[in-house]
Amino acid sequence: MGWRKNLDRWIKTNTFHHSRYSDIKKLVELKERKNLKISLAFPTLNEEETIGREVEVMKNELQLKYPLIDEIAVIDSGSTDNTRQIAEAAGAEVYLASECLPQYGFIRGKGENLWKSLYILEGDIILWLDADIKNIHPKFAYGILGPLLEFDHICYVKGFYERPIKVGRRMRSSGGGRVTEILVRPLLSNFYPELSGFLQPLSGEYAGRREVLESVPFRVGYGVEIGLLIDIYEQWGLFSLAQVDLDKRIHRNRGLHELSKMSFAILHTFFTRLQQQGIVSLNKKIEEYFNTVKAKGEEIFLVREKFTFVERKPMIEIKEYREKRALLEAENLRATGSQ
Repeated sequence: MGWRKNLDRWIKTNTFHHSRYSDIKKLVELKERKNLKISLAFPTLNEEETIGREVEVMKNELQLKYPLIDEIAVIDSGSTDNTRQIAEAAGAEVYLASECLPQYGFIRGKGENLWKSLYILEGDIILWLDADIKNIHPKFAYGILGPLLEFDHICYVKGFYERPIKVGRRMRSSGGGRVTEILVRPLLSNFYPELSGFLQPLSGEYAGRREVLESVPFRVGYGVEIGLLIDIYEQWGLFSLAQVDLDKRIHRNRGLHELSKMSFAILHTFFTRLQQQGIVSLNKKIEEYFNTVKAKGEEIFLVREKFTFVERKPMIEIKEYREKRALLEAENLRATGSQ
């Protein structure tokens, strides 16, 4: 039961509250002393209601008032609303995922946007925030960045929070995180018990060091969060991970059908990892069709939806990425030498 002692110790040493890092000037001093650059990206698809406010808050508070974040970008999956125009007007650099590394194709999905943002962004630390946060606050950024700036051994940090859910016109204080509690937590408890200390392993707010993020694959769809968590844990160990309490997050709640599809993709990621690591052996190919039974009047019929389960290889294995990083490093060396 060595994992139990590890987990108990990890919960005490690697769980933080955002208020610990509310002195943003101190964080800026840490960043500058360690000569780090920080990039923030929002993966988007039709988020015109919230993206403008999110970009404005982060830009005004953490780039203009305090120079904590060096770069703010939106990586868009092809929104059909005004997401890109609003984000650009608010001050973000806006990119279409389909136009980044086009020689490798484009598959719509959050993981695709995150993966391609590694190529686009220049930061030593990459912070990702979901684009549907209605109660956006600088703590969503500085809280997650804090442990990475304070502790050199911490490589990857996830946020957790209370997730109120809207029922009719009322907000209930609990009810969010349904997929986590019903599906993901039992799976982690069975197969990766050291990770069961994460309150919200699927949260969309997280940050990591470039050398870690570029070394792991990215699932293009709903499985990206759990895939990253498992892969970074396997390569870098439990104590390279941390979590931060962000108090409360209000966002768009998803319906049961969408949550079912999310669960299907997460299960596919889990079984893929378990097979790759030799933890389980399956005698058949993991299914790619999601089956739903629907009723129309007295008729009951089956709907089959095919999922595209693509995994992008670690970015460090992409030739264009290595060439771009080498050029940036050469430019930085020349700039340092001329000072």
